[in-house]
Formats: sequence, C-alpha cells, structure tokens
Amino acid sequence: MRQTPLYAAHRALGARLVDFAGWEMPVQYRGIMDEHATVRGRAGLFDVSHMGELELRGAGALAACQAVTANDVRRLADGGAQYSLLLDPAGGIVDDVIVHRLAAERVMICVNAANRDADLAYLRAHIRDADLRGAEVVDVSDETALLALQGPRATAILGRLTALPLASLPRFTVADGEIAGRRALVAHTGYTGEDGWELYCAATDAASLWDALLEAGAADGIAPAGLGARDTLRLEAALPLYGHELGLETTPFEARLAWVVRLDKGDFVGRAALLAAQARGPRRLLVGLELTEPGVPRAEYRILRDGQAVGVVTSGTKAPTLGKGIALGYVEPAASAVNTTLAVEIRGRAVAARIVALPFYRTAASKQPELK
Repeated sequence: MRQTPLYAAHRALGARLVDFAGWEMPVQYRGIMDEHATVRGRAGLFDVSHMGELELRGAGALAACQAVTANDVRRLADGGAQYSLLLDPAGGIVDDVIVHRLAAERVMICVNAANRDADLAYLRAHIRDADLRGAEVVDVSDETALLALQGPRATAILGRLTALPLASLPRFTVADGEIAGRRALVAHTGYTGEDGWELYCAATDAASLWDALLEAGAADGIAPAGLGARDTLRLEAALPLYGHELGLETTPFEARLAWVVRLDKGDFVGRAALLAAQARGPRRLLVGLELTEPGVPRAEYRILRDGQAVGVVTSGTKAPTLGKGIALGYVEPAASAVNTTLAVEIRGRAVAARIVALPFYRTAASKQPELK
C-alpha cells in the first residue's frame, strides 16, 4: 500500500490504519463518533493526501477544461473553484471533481484517489482526440499533500497562521498564500457539510503544517479525524461518494446533479448522450431515506415498497448527529417522491423508512441545493 507524507504522524497518534484505494490511511484515532462530533462542534483535521491533483497548463488550458468537464469553466475568475463531473461519451460519470482556476493558463483538478490514473488517461486522451492545442496535463499528485480543516472553529484556527483575508474568501474560492510560513493553496471547500478549508501544500511541508494546525487549534479542541468520520459527515450532508452514488452506470440526472451540468455551454464529452437522457427521463433517481424504526441501513440492502424491491441502498449509517438510521439509494422514479413510505430490508426484515428532502443535515455554511 502507498503511504501519505503524514503516515508517521498517524502512527504516532495511534491511528487505526486501513487500505483505502491502495493507500494506508487512518480510518479513526479515538473513535468515529467522537471525531464526528468534534468536526460538528469544533474542528477536525483530516489527511486527504491520497486524493489526486491534475493540472491543465498552457494557453489552451481553459478550453481543454471546458471540453472535458460538465460545468462551465467560463463562470470562474482566477481564484474560483467549482464542483464538476468528468463524463464518458455515454453520459456516465467517470469521476466527480473540484476544478480550481488558478490562472488563465493553469487549472487544477482535484480527483478521487481511486480514479487518479484513469482520470489522467481520460484527460490526455480526450484532449488529444479533440485536437485541443496548447494544453498539457501534468500529474502533480505525488508532490502535493492535501489537508482538510473542517468545522465551525476552522476559520478562526487557520486565521492564526496566515495573513490571507479568510473572511473575504467566499465558498468555492482558492488563494495562494503562506500558512505557518509554508506556501499553500488555500481552498474554501470541504466534504463534511461544515464550513472549512482544504490546504494544498508541498508533500515535504505536510508534517510541519499538520503540527502547526494542531497546535494553533489546541485551545479550540481541534483533533485529527479519520476516514470513518469523513464518511459519516459527508453522508449526513448527502454528499455523493464515487463508487457508491456515482459511477459509469449513472447519469448526472439520476444522481440529482443536473445543477452541475451546463448543456448550453457548447459541446463537451457526454453532452449528446445527456441530451438524449434528458429527453427520455431517468431510469432511477437518488433519494434520501430516514428509518422510522430502529435499524442501520447499509450499502446494497434492498429498498422495498409493499414488499417488492424498487431500489437499492448505496450508502447508509446510523447518523451520529441525528441519532437515527439514514441512507442514500436509487429507486424507481414512481417511488421517489418525498414522504413516500418505503422499507429497507435489513437481515431479512423490512424496516420502515420514508423518503426525506436532502441533505439530512444542513449548516449555515452549506451551499448544496436542497434535493426534493
């Protein structure tokens, strides 16, 4: 397994390490419930250096990004970021990504760890096939570390270590500056449903930046958090996970991600297929389920209506903040309306559930649209 630049720090903190997409990553330190509550109430620090960073460089960088992503890069000024999708020609989701416009000739795309190699090949192939001159794809993942500082105290903690005007940086912006004397790209983004920051730095600076953040936030109750809490946090916020809610067999419309797709921006990979999919309507739709009796839903459990299977759970847990079982899953369109009574089959028993509007949990910092 591969290791991030913070592997020694995780070992020193007593983290439980697991294989995640070929990386030896901390799933928890003190416990998932405690780390989840720390992020919701104070601030948690995550090592997400397993994520990939791919840059489009050159005079054709913006044009290339426009041709291979579903969102509209023209909406971004320098320092802007947006959630977007890479699609295959059939309209399936290759990956969900964050696009950062660093300059007119430099765009950084943060990709999922398990998809890094495939995304790199995808970008290079489509840029070559479309004859998009003046753009090259550079994989800077190995030289880059990524730390995520998330929670209501995140901005106050980070502000002690930088002269960047954090209060004036809106959500989905990125700034180049110094954090504790180390150069970093500071992005006002996250994957927890809380306000927070993601810090891209040189791999060689990761350990000193990690230590500086933990020291600066000690009085605020900051604590390291692992992938287990990251998953329960993102699920409460109804943020999709590639390989669960998203994949090649899923269109953005089925995944309730139509707001990410700009069909009017001109041609891009998958556009023709999406126009056809839009015309015929979805085969299934992503919904949020809340159990109305005790139980813990898990991925691949069947979703039932009147005893008949109408869908499948893609992610599920007992939500630490809400104290009840919640799940994301795909169901037939006829069974997708909010307040529809369904059930989740758990170990052979139909456990009552209902469809609810998403996200399950929302903070004032949340910017994702409510899905009904």
